[in-house]
Amino acid sequence: MRITDDVRYIGVNDRQIDLFEGQYPVPDGMAYNSYVIIDEQIAVLDTVDIGFTDEWLVNLERELEGRLPDYLIIQHMEPDHSASIARFTDKYPLAKIVATAKAFPMIKGFFGNDYADRQIVAVEGFKLSLGKHNLTFITAPMVHWPEVMVTYDEYDKILFSADAFGKFGALDSEDDDWACEARRYYFGIVGKYGVQVQALLKKVGGLDIKTICSLHGPVLDDNLGYYIGLYNTWSSYMPEEDGVLVAYTSVYGNTRRAAKLLADKLEALGNKVVLTDLARCEIFETVEDAFRYSKLVLATTTYNGDIFPFMKQFIDHLTERNYSNRTVGLIENGSWAPIAAKKMREMFEKSKNINFTDTTVKITSALNDESMAALDFLAKELTN
Repeated sequence: MRITDDVRYIGVNDRQIDLFEGQYPVPDGMAYNSYVIIDEQIAVLDTVDIGFTDEWLVNLERELEGRLPDYLIIQHMEPDHSASIARFTDKYPLAKIVATAKAFPMIKGFFGNDYADRQIVAVEGFKLSLGKHNLTFITAPMVHWPEVMVTYDEYDKILFSADAFGKFGALDSEDDDWACEARRYYFGIVGKYGVQVQALLKKVGGLDIKTICSLHGPVLDDNLGYYIGLYNTWSSYMPEEDGVLVAYTSVYGNTRRAAKLLADKLEALGNKVVLTDLARCEIFETVEDAFRYSKLVLATTTYNGDIFPFMKQFIDHLTERNYSNRTVGLIENGSWAPIAAKKMREMFEKSKNINFTDTTVKITSALNDESMAALDFLAKELTN
């Protein structure tokens, strides 16, 4: 596939995978993107997962048309992008390897060889000329591994963005909603590193970018302000939309009833509401929703002197990704000594700018007049 006259797509689609990184469901598969720039000298940008090496090499050979590559540029060492390095270096022994200083020890760790005689160490702002294509390398540590860099092609004004701006899904899937799967990908995988993403956005902010080529997902070549704007919102941990996620766990149905009643009350007051059963949801879809919306309600039971396991897991996913700048309401249930609200508050102690509602709903086994009235107060407080 031609991106420009000289820049070609040589990536692959993985329709065999069910869990990306062993935990994220990917019903629409996954794309492992790789690119080649054909100029006086030829540069290949990144490889692909080991299960698709042969397909990738065929794609590369087709675009080379009998020529040999001069460089392999390694932007990111995660195996879904780097696993075919050894096959490439064996096949093309004269090609130099361009990567950051932190990447070469990882290459040795994965392949037992750091190719010392073929290394070109890319530092911040390092430039490589292929002819008319002049490449500038920009380090992007912890977006989301320490060795990451991105590459800017001055001629075609392309930002090869490594994992940034990536999404779940194969390129031949029918999913046209970039934001949904890009958001789930971002908060699942990159979300902890918002400060580092912000630093990268500032570095590339002055570049004239016409196209973004990520290592996952489609080539982005129009309305770039939309994609960059979302990345700025996500990485600054600000809400994307005004709305309320009501996430609950329930043992015998009483906490579920309270959560559903609250959701109904919120909707009646004009709020956008998403209601989720944490025991039955795809957890990273719900993490995505928590970061998407401005308000969160957590409803759970006191369980073994703590909170229900699915709720604890969910809050852990949020706090390890620096969940912040949100309003949070709590509903607790307990037949004796209810302490779920206290435990949930404690889990957010290190989170920034979490505003807990004045109203906390306490249920002792089942809803009664007092707790029903508290639900009304909570709904109104979340609406104001």
